[in-house]
Amino acid sequence: MASRLVAGERLVRALGPGGELEPEQLPRKLRAELETALGKKPKSGDFPSGSARLVSFRLIRDLHQYLRERGSPLYLHELLEGSEIYLPEVVKPPRNPELVARLEKIKIQLANEEYKRITHNVTCQDSRHGGTLSDLGKQVRSVKALVITIFNFIVTVAAAFVCTYLGSQYIFAEMASRCWRLQS
Repeated sequence: MASRLVAGERLVRALGPGGELEPEQLPRKLRAELETALGKKPKSGDFPSGSARLVSFRLIRDLHQYLRERGSPLYLHELLEGSEIYLPEVVKPPRNPELVARLEKIKIQLANEEYKRITHNVTCQDSRHGGTLSDLGKQVRSVKALVITIFNFIVTVAAAFVCTYLGSQYIFAEMASRCWRLQS
């Protein structure tokens, strides 16, 4: 997390001799801390460029509070013009070798399970050799289902015909006898 900023030229000039903060009469402690922060060079790993000045947010808050209490015409955002928030590079800790080995073992195990899942229904038999007895059984079952379906269709059509034929004789026989009685 960011806790410092890279001071811009405006802040450096304002704290320097004849700068905008000179007439403000900053408290000695605050001025000394700011000058120390702006005067010291950062460590080699702190910031890539050698001329960067790092100032903590605490010092900037103290400066802001002092300027507000004094009713100064200077505003903090004007002083921080050209400054940037310093985000230190995150150093990743080295990985535990035991953990890396365990993760590799788990990856291999998962890959093997995936391979087995994908290839579980693949057989080594060549389909060009005419098939096996299990294939014959599948074909017989298929033909059997087809024969049963055709037989059911024929029986259904025959039953519908018989029902219609016999039913019509009963209906029309009754009608014929009624009609014959009416005529006589």
